[in-house]
Amino acid sequence: MPTRAPFPTTDPPAGPAHASRSDIAGDLLALLRETTTEPRPDPQLEALTLAVAADLPVMLWGEPGIGKTAALNQLAEALDLPLTTVIASVHEPSDFSGLPVVGDDPAEQGIPMAPPDWAVRLVRAGRGLLFLDELSTAPPAVQAALLRLVLERRIGALRLPPGVRIVAAANPRSSAADGWELSPPLANRFVHLQWVHDHDVVVRGLGGTWPRATLPRLDPLRLPESVALARRAVCGLLAARPGLVHRLPSGETRRGGAWPSPRSWEMTLHLIAFATAAGSSREVLSLLVRGAVGDGPGLELLASLDRMDLPDPEVLLADPARAVLPERGDLRQAVLDAVVAAVRRQPEKSRWDAAWTLLVRALETGAPDLVVVPATTLASLRREDWDVPASVERLAGAVNLSRRADQVAARTAAAAKAGR
Repeated sequence: MPTRAPFPTTDPPAGPAHASRSDIAGDLLALLRETTTEPRPDPQLEALTLAVAADLPVMLWGEPGIGKTAALNQLAEALDLPLTTVIASVHEPSDFSGLPVVGDDPAEQGIPMAPPDWAVRLVRAGRGLLFLDELSTAPPAVQAALLRLVLERRIGALRLPPGVRIVAAANPRSSAADGWELSPPLANRFVHLQWVHDHDVVVRGLGGTWPRATLPRLDPLRLPESVALARRAVCGLLAARPGLVHRLPSGETRRGGAWPSPRSWEMTLHLIAFATAAGSSREVLSLLVRGAVGDGPGLELLASLDRMDLPDPEVLLADPARAVLPERGDLRQAVLDAVVAAVRRQPEKSRWDAAWTLLVRALETGAPDLVVVPATTLASLRREDWDVPASVERLAGAVNLSRRADQVAARTAAAAKAGR
Protein backbone atom coordinates (compact mmCIF):
# COMPACT_ATOMS: atom_id res chain seq x y z
CA MET A 1 0.00 0.00 0.00
CA PRO A 2 1.55 3.34 -1.00
CA THR A 3 2.32 5.76 1.83
CA ARG A 4 1.61 9.44 1.72
CA ALA A 5 4.34 11.97 2.47
CA PRO A 6 3.66 13.81 5.77
CA PHE A 7 4.46 17.19 4.18
CA PRO A 8 4.07 18.47 0.61
CA THR A 9 7.21 17.97 -1.40
CA THR A 10 6.51 21.09 -3.44
CA ASP A 11 5.40 24.59 -2.51
CA PRO A 12 1.62 25.06 -2.49
CA PRO A 13 0.34 27.03 -5.42
CA ALA A 14 -0.10 30.69 -4.79
CA GLY A 15 -3.72 31.62 -5.02
CA PRO A 16 -6.48 33.79 -3.58
CA ALA A 17 -7.07 31.50 -0.59
CA HIS A 18 -3.39 31.48 0.41
CA ALA A 19 -3.04 35.25 0.07
CA SER A 20 -6.26 35.78 1.99
CA ARG A 21 -5.03 33.78 5.01
CA SER A 22 -1.84 35.87 5.10
CA ASP A 23 -3.75 39.13 4.83
CA ILE A 24 -6.16 38.17 7.61
CA ALA A 25 -3.26 37.32 9.94
CA GLY A 26 -1.69 40.67 9.13
CA ASP A 27 -4.95 42.47 9.83
CA LEU A 28 -5.25 40.71 13.19
CA LEU A 29 -1.70 41.67 14.16
CA ALA A 30 -2.36 45.27 13.15
CA LEU A 31 -5.44 45.38 15.38
CA LEU A 32 -3.48 43.97 18.31
CA ARG A 33 -0.81 46.66 17.86
CA GLU A 34 -3.34 49.50 17.88
CA THR A 35 -3.06 51.32 21.22
CA THR A 36 -3.66 54.81 22.47
CA THR A 37 -2.10 56.85 25.27
CA GLU A 38 -3.52 59.07 27.96
CA PRO A 39 -2.08 61.54 30.47
CA ARG A 40 -1.81 59.72 33.78
CA PRO A 41 0.24 60.52 36.89
CA ASP A 42 3.17 58.11 37.04
CA PRO A 43 5.88 59.06 39.56
CA GLN A 44 8.56 56.73 38.20
CA LEU A 45 7.95 57.87 34.61
CA GLU A 46 8.03 61.52 35.73
CA ALA A 47 11.27 60.90 37.64
CA LEU A 48 12.82 59.30 34.54
CA THR A 49 11.70 62.20 32.33
CA LEU A 50 13.07 64.80 34.76
CA ALA A 51 16.46 63.09 35.04
CA VAL A 52 16.70 62.85 31.25
CA ALA A 53 15.71 66.52 30.95
CA ALA A 54 18.50 67.34 33.43
CA ASP A 55 20.93 65.58 31.07
CA LEU A 56 21.95 63.00 33.66
CA PRO A 57 22.61 59.32 32.82
CA VAL A 58 19.84 57.12 34.24
CA MET A 59 19.95 53.44 35.20
CA LEU A 60 16.64 51.56 35.29
CA TRP A 61 16.65 48.51 37.56
CA GLY A 62 13.89 45.94 37.26
CA GLU A 63 13.05 42.30 36.76
CA PRO A 64 12.89 40.93 33.19
CA GLY A 65 9.67 41.71 31.34
CA ILE A 66 8.74 44.61 33.65
CA GLY A 67 8.50 47.12 30.78
CA LYS A 68 11.82 49.00 30.92
CA THR A 69 12.36 48.85 27.15
CA ALA A 70 8.75 49.83 26.46
CA ALA A 71 9.14 52.86 28.74
CA LEU A 72 12.24 53.95 26.83
CA ASN A 73 10.46 53.63 23.49
CA GLN A 74 7.60 55.73 24.82
CA LEU A 75 9.98 58.30 26.30
CA ALA A 76 11.87 58.66 23.01
CA GLU A 77 8.59 59.20 21.20
CA ALA A 78 7.38 61.77 23.73
CA LEU A 79 10.69 63.68 23.56
CA ASP A 80 10.77 63.34 19.77
CA LEU A 81 14.25 61.81 19.96
CA PRO A 82 15.52 58.98 17.72
CA LEU A 83 16.18 55.91 19.86
CA THR A 84 19.45 54.02 19.47
CA THR A 85 19.60 50.72 21.38
CA VAL A 86 22.96 49.11 22.15
CA ILE A 87 23.12 45.74 23.94
CA ALA A 88 26.24 46.27 26.02
CA SER A 89 26.85 42.59 26.80
CA VAL A 90 27.32 41.57 23.14
CA HIS A 91 30.01 44.18 22.48
CA GLU A 92 33.75 44.18 23.01
CA PRO A 93 35.52 46.90 25.03
CA SER A 94 36.95 48.32 21.81
CA ASP A 95 33.41 48.96 20.55
CA PHE A 96 33.10 51.70 23.20
CA SER A 97 36.70 52.88 23.50
CA GLY A 98 37.22 52.94 19.71
CA LEU A 99 38.74 50.60 17.16
CA PRO A 100 42.37 51.34 16.20
CA VAL A 101 42.74 52.25 12.54
CA VAL A 102 46.22 52.33 11.04
CA GLY A 103 46.72 55.26 8.68
CA ASP A 104 49.35 56.00 6.03
CA ASP A 105 52.01 57.13 8.49
CA PRO A 106 51.24 55.94 12.04
CA ALA A 107 54.63 57.12 13.31
CA GLU A 108 53.77 60.65 12.24
CA GLN A 109 50.01 60.78 12.66
CA GLY A 110 49.49 58.13 15.33
CA ILE A 111 46.72 55.53 15.29
CA PRO A 112 43.25 57.03 15.61
CA MET A 113 40.45 55.23 17.45
CA ALA A 114 37.49 54.86 15.12
CA PRO A 115 33.99 55.03 16.70
CA PRO A 116 31.24 52.47 15.92
CA ASP A 117 28.56 53.21 13.34
CA TRP A 118 25.81 53.92 15.87
CA ALA A 119 27.91 56.68 17.44
CA VAL A 120 28.52 58.25 14.03
CA ARG A 121 24.78 58.23 13.34
CA LEU A 122 24.07 59.97 16.65
CA VAL A 123 26.63 62.67 15.87
CA ARG A 124 25.16 63.22 12.42
CA ALA A 125 21.65 63.48 13.87
CA GLY A 126 22.86 65.89 16.55
CA ARG A 127 20.36 64.49 19.04
CA GLY A 128 18.97 61.19 20.24
CA LEU A 129 18.33 58.83 23.12
CA LEU A 130 21.09 56.24 23.59
CA PHE A 131 19.73 53.17 25.37
CA LEU A 132 22.38 50.86 26.84
CA ASP A 133 20.42 47.70 27.55
CA GLU A 134 21.37 44.64 29.64
CA LEU A 135 24.19 46.51 31.34
CA SER A 136 24.34 44.08 34.27
CA THR A 137 25.37 41.27 31.87
CA ALA A 138 28.33 43.26 30.52
CA PRO A 139 31.67 41.88 31.82
CA PRO A 140 33.99 44.14 33.83
CA ALA A 141 36.19 44.96 30.81
CA VAL A 142 33.18 46.31 28.91
CA GLN A 143 31.99 48.25 31.96
CA ALA A 144 35.40 49.87 32.19
CA ALA A 145 35.20 50.90 28.55
CA LEU A 146 31.79 52.47 29.19
CA LEU A 147 33.11 54.86 31.85
CA ARG A 148 34.22 57.52 29.39
CA LEU A 149 31.08 57.15 27.29
CA VAL A 150 28.73 57.66 30.24
CA LEU A 151 30.59 60.53 31.89
CA GLU A 152 32.35 62.38 29.07
CA ARG A 153 30.16 61.24 26.13
CA ARG A 154 33.27 60.14 24.22
CA ILE A 155 33.66 57.06 22.01
CA GLY A 156 37.19 56.90 20.67
CA ALA A 157 38.01 60.31 19.22
CA LEU A 158 34.32 61.19 18.82
CA ARG A 159 32.28 63.26 21.27
CA LEU A 160 28.52 62.84 21.33
CA PRO A 161 26.62 66.11 20.86
CA PRO A 162 24.81 67.79 23.78
CA GLY A 163 21.46 66.73 22.34
CA VAL A 164 22.11 63.05 23.14
CA ARG A 165 20.73 61.61 26.37
CA ILE A 166 21.87 58.33 27.93
CA VAL A 167 19.64 55.78 29.67
CA ALA A 168 20.69 52.26 30.67
CA ALA A 169 18.75 49.28 31.94
CA ALA A 170 19.79 46.30 34.01
CA ASN A 171 18.31 43.30 35.78
CA PRO A 172 19.30 42.45 39.34
CA ARG A 173 22.16 39.97 39.41
CA SER A 174 19.85 37.26 40.72
CA SER A 175 17.69 37.45 37.60
CA ALA A 176 20.25 38.51 34.99
CA ALA A 177 21.61 36.06 32.45
CA ASP A 178 25.19 35.44 33.60
CA GLY A 179 24.99 38.73 35.50
CA TRP A 180 27.70 40.90 37.03
CA GLU A 181 27.50 43.61 39.66
CA LEU A 182 28.12 47.09 38.32
CA SER A 183 31.57 48.42 39.11
CA PRO A 184 31.51 51.29 41.66
CA PRO A 185 33.00 53.87 39.22
CA LEU A 186 30.33 53.09 36.62
CA ALA A 187 27.47 52.88 39.13
CA ASN A 188 28.36 56.28 40.59
CA ARG A 189 27.84 57.91 37.19
CA PHE A 190 24.10 57.05 37.09
CA VAL A 191 20.86 58.10 38.71
CA HIS A 192 19.41 54.73 39.76
CA LEU A 193 15.64 54.26 39.45
CA GLN A 194 13.87 51.09 40.53
CA TRP A 195 11.35 50.16 37.83
CA VAL A 196 8.29 48.31 39.10
CA HIS A 197 4.99 47.54 37.45
CA ASP A 198 1.72 49.18 38.40
CA HIS A 199 -1.15 46.69 38.29
CA ASP A 200 -3.70 49.26 37.12
CA VAL A 201 -1.38 50.61 34.41
CA VAL A 202 -0.68 47.12 33.08
CA VAL A 203 -4.35 46.14 33.00
CA ARG A 204 -5.40 49.37 31.33
CA GLY A 205 -2.47 49.16 28.91
CA LEU A 206 -3.32 45.62 27.85
CA GLY A 207 -6.81 46.97 27.27
CA GLY A 208 -5.32 49.36 24.73
CA THR A 209 -4.48 52.55 26.67
CA TRP A 210 -1.03 53.23 28.11
CA PRO A 211 0.14 56.27 30.12
CA ARG A 212 1.88 58.98 28.13
CA ALA A 213 5.24 60.43 29.09
CA THR A 214 5.18 64.21 29.09
CA LEU A 215 7.98 66.73 29.24
CA PRO A 216 8.34 68.46 32.62
CA ARG A 217 6.97 71.99 32.51
CA LEU A 218 9.66 74.15 34.06
CA ASP A 219 8.41 77.46 35.43
CA PRO A 220 10.79 80.15 34.08
CA LEU A 221 9.97 82.41 37.02
CA ARG A 222 11.13 79.77 39.52
CA LEU A 223 14.53 78.99 37.99
CA PRO A 224 16.68 81.26 40.26
CA GLU A 225 14.67 80.18 43.33
CA SER A 226 15.06 76.50 42.38
CA VAL A 227 18.84 76.75 42.03
CA ALA A 228 19.15 78.65 45.31
CA LEU A 229 17.04 76.08 47.14
CA ALA A 230 19.03 73.17 45.72
CA ARG A 231 22.38 74.71 46.66
CA ARG A 232 21.19 75.62 50.15
CA ALA A 233 19.78 72.15 50.79
CA VAL A 234 22.80 70.15 49.61
CA CYS A 235 25.43 72.47 51.08
CA GLY A 236 23.56 72.78 54.37
CA LEU A 237 23.37 69.02 54.84
CA LEU A 238 27.00 68.38 53.89
CA ALA A 239 28.21 71.19 56.16
CA ALA A 240 26.41 69.56 59.09
CA ARG A 241 27.24 65.98 58.04
CA PRO A 242 30.73 66.01 56.45
CA GLY A 243 30.89 62.22 56.56
CA LEU A 244 28.24 62.09 53.84
CA VAL A 245 30.37 63.85 51.23
CA HIS A 246 31.91 60.54 50.18
CA ARG A 247 30.83 57.19 51.54
CA LEU A 248 31.71 54.11 49.50
CA PRO A 249 29.53 51.17 50.66
CA SER A 250 31.28 48.07 51.97
CA GLY A 251 29.14 45.46 50.19
CA GLU A 252 29.66 44.64 46.51
CA THR A 253 25.94 44.80 45.73
CA ARG A 254 25.47 48.22 47.33
CA ARG A 255 28.54 49.55 45.55
CA GLY A 256 26.78 48.75 42.30
CA GLY A 257 23.91 51.13 43.14
CA ALA A 258 23.50 54.68 44.36
CA TRP A 259 25.95 56.02 46.94
CA PRO A 260 27.17 59.49 47.97
CA SER A 261 30.20 61.11 46.37
CA PRO A 262 30.97 64.67 45.21
CA ARG A 263 29.84 63.59 41.74
CA SER A 264 26.50 62.15 42.89
CA TRP A 265 25.85 65.16 45.17
CA GLU A 266 26.28 67.42 42.16
CA MET A 267 23.74 65.30 40.30
CA THR A 268 21.43 65.58 43.31
CA LEU A 269 21.72 69.36 43.25
CA HIS A 270 20.66 69.38 39.59
CA LEU A 271 17.76 67.02 40.28
CA ILE A 272 16.42 69.14 43.15
CA ALA A 273 16.57 72.26 40.98
CA PHE A 274 14.71 70.58 38.11
CA ALA A 275 12.09 68.98 40.38
CA THR A 276 11.49 72.30 42.16
CA ALA A 277 11.18 74.25 38.91
CA ALA A 278 8.75 71.61 37.61
CA GLY A 279 6.67 71.62 40.80
CA SER A 280 7.12 67.86 41.17
CA SER A 281 5.63 65.92 44.06
CA ARG A 282 7.61 64.78 47.08
CA GLU A 283 7.36 61.19 45.82
CA VAL A 284 9.09 62.08 42.55
CA LEU A 285 11.75 64.10 44.38
CA SER A 286 12.33 61.17 46.74
CA LEU A 287 12.87 58.77 43.84
CA LEU A 288 15.40 61.11 42.25
CA VAL A 289 17.35 62.02 45.39
CA ARG A 290 17.57 58.45 46.70
CA GLY A 291 18.46 57.30 43.20
CA ALA A 292 21.47 59.60 43.17
CA VAL A 293 23.00 59.25 46.66
CA GLY A 294 21.25 56.21 48.15
CA ASP A 295 18.43 55.72 50.63
CA GLY A 296 20.12 56.83 53.86
CA PRO A 297 21.72 60.10 52.69
CA GLY A 298 18.73 60.76 50.44
CA LEU A 299 16.25 60.52 53.30
CA GLU A 300 18.42 62.83 55.42
CA LEU A 301 18.41 65.38 52.62
CA LEU A 302 14.64 65.12 52.21
CA ALA A 303 14.18 65.67 55.95
CA SER A 304 16.41 68.76 55.82
CA LEU A 305 14.38 70.06 52.87
CA ASP A 306 11.23 69.65 54.94
CA ARG A 307 12.79 71.64 57.77
CA MET A 308 13.80 74.39 55.35
CA ASP A 309 10.14 74.85 54.43
CA LEU A 310 9.00 75.17 58.05
CA PRO A 311 7.77 78.59 59.19
CA ASP A 312 10.03 80.71 61.37
CA PRO A 313 9.04 80.32 65.06
CA GLU A 314 9.55 84.05 65.62
CA VAL A 315 7.09 84.88 62.84
CA LEU A 316 4.53 82.54 64.40
CA LEU A 317 4.99 84.06 67.87
CA ALA A 318 4.59 87.57 66.46
CA ASP A 319 1.12 86.81 65.05
CA PRO A 320 -0.17 83.50 66.47
CA ALA A 321 -3.82 84.17 65.56
CA ARG A 322 -3.05 84.02 61.83
CA ALA A 323 -0.39 81.32 61.96
CA VAL A 324 -0.54 78.59 59.32
CA LEU A 325 0.79 75.26 60.62
CA PRO A 326 1.94 72.34 58.43
CA GLU A 327 -0.60 69.61 57.70
CA ARG A 328 1.83 66.70 58.09
CA GLY A 329 2.02 65.52 61.68
CA ASP A 330 5.81 65.20 61.89
CA LEU A 331 6.32 68.70 60.47
CA ARG A 332 3.67 70.18 62.76
CA GLN A 333 5.36 68.55 65.76
CA ALA A 334 8.70 70.03 64.67
CA VAL A 335 7.18 73.52 64.39
CA LEU A 336 5.57 73.35 67.84
CA ASP A 337 8.80 72.10 69.38
CA ALA A 338 10.69 74.97 67.69
CA VAL A 339 8.19 77.50 69.06
CA VAL A 340 8.62 76.21 72.61
CA ALA A 341 12.41 76.22 72.17
CA ALA A 342 12.22 79.87 71.04
CA VAL A 343 10.30 80.79 74.19
CA ARG A 344 12.88 78.94 76.29
CA ARG A 345 15.69 80.97 74.69
CA GLN A 346 13.87 84.27 75.29
CA PRO A 347 11.33 83.80 78.08
CA GLU A 348 8.85 86.67 78.13
CA LYS A 349 5.21 86.75 79.24
CA SER A 350 3.93 87.92 75.84
CA ARG A 351 5.86 85.20 74.02
CA TRP A 352 4.68 82.57 76.51
CA ASP A 353 1.04 83.60 75.96
CA ALA A 354 1.53 83.59 72.17
CA ALA A 355 2.90 80.05 72.34
CA TRP A 356 -0.23 78.89 74.20
CA THR A 357 -2.36 80.48 71.48
CA LEU A 358 -0.42 78.51 68.87
CA LEU A 359 -0.91 75.27 70.77
CA VAL A 360 -4.65 75.87 70.94
CA ARG A 361 -4.66 76.54 67.20
CA ALA A 362 -2.77 73.27 66.65
CA LEU A 363 -5.32 71.44 68.82
CA GLU A 364 -8.21 72.82 66.79
CA THR A 365 -6.71 72.00 63.39
CA GLY A 366 -4.83 68.74 63.95
CA ALA A 367 -4.26 65.66 66.04
CA PRO A 368 -4.55 66.41 69.80
CA ASP A 369 -1.63 64.17 70.78
CA LEU A 370 0.82 66.48 68.96
CA VAL A 371 0.36 69.21 71.57
CA VAL A 372 1.00 67.04 74.63
CA VAL A 373 4.80 67.29 74.81
CA PRO A 374 5.03 70.97 73.76
CA ALA A 375 2.27 71.91 76.24
CA THR A 376 4.00 70.08 79.10
CA THR A 377 7.33 71.73 78.28
CA LEU A 378 5.76 75.17 77.89
CA ALA A 379 4.02 74.85 81.26
CA SER A 380 7.37 74.16 82.91
CA LEU A 381 8.68 77.53 81.62
CA ARG A 382 6.09 79.57 83.61
CA ARG A 383 7.41 82.22 85.97
CA GLU A 384 5.75 82.86 89.33
CA ASP A 385 4.36 86.26 88.31
CA TRP A 386 2.87 85.00 85.03
CA ASP A 387 -0.86 84.43 85.04
CA VAL A 388 -2.05 81.26 83.36
CA PRO A 389 -3.95 82.18 80.18
CA ALA A 390 -7.54 80.99 79.83
CA SER A 391 -6.61 79.05 76.71
CA VAL A 392 -4.73 76.55 78.85
CA GLU A 393 -8.05 75.10 80.01
CA ARG A 394 -8.83 74.06 76.44
CA LEU A 395 -5.58 72.11 76.32
CA ALA A 396 -5.89 70.42 79.70
CA GLY A 397 -8.50 67.94 78.54
CA ALA A 398 -6.47 66.86 75.51
CA VAL A 399 -3.31 66.46 77.57
CA ASN A 400 -5.06 64.40 80.28
CA LEU A 401 -6.81 62.25 77.67
CA SER A 402 -3.55 61.57 75.87
CA ARG A 403 -1.81 60.65 79.12
CA ARG A 404 -4.59 58.24 80.05
CA ALA A 405 -4.38 56.66 76.61
CA ASP A 406 -0.63 56.22 77.04
CA GLN A 407 -1.15 54.63 80.44
CA VAL A 408 -3.75 52.20 79.06
CA ALA A 409 -1.43 51.29 76.19
CA ALA A 410 1.44 50.70 78.62
CA ARG A 411 -0.70 48.46 80.86
CA THR A 412 -1.94 46.51 77.83
CA ALA A 413 1.60 45.96 76.58
CA ALA A 414 2.74 44.86 80.05
CA ALA A 415 -0.15 42.42 80.36
CA ALA A 416 0.56 40.97 76.92
CA LYS A 417 4.21 40.54 77.83
CA ALA A 418 3.36 38.84 81.13
CA GLY A 419 1.00 36.44 79.38
CA ARG A 420 3.61 35.10 76.98
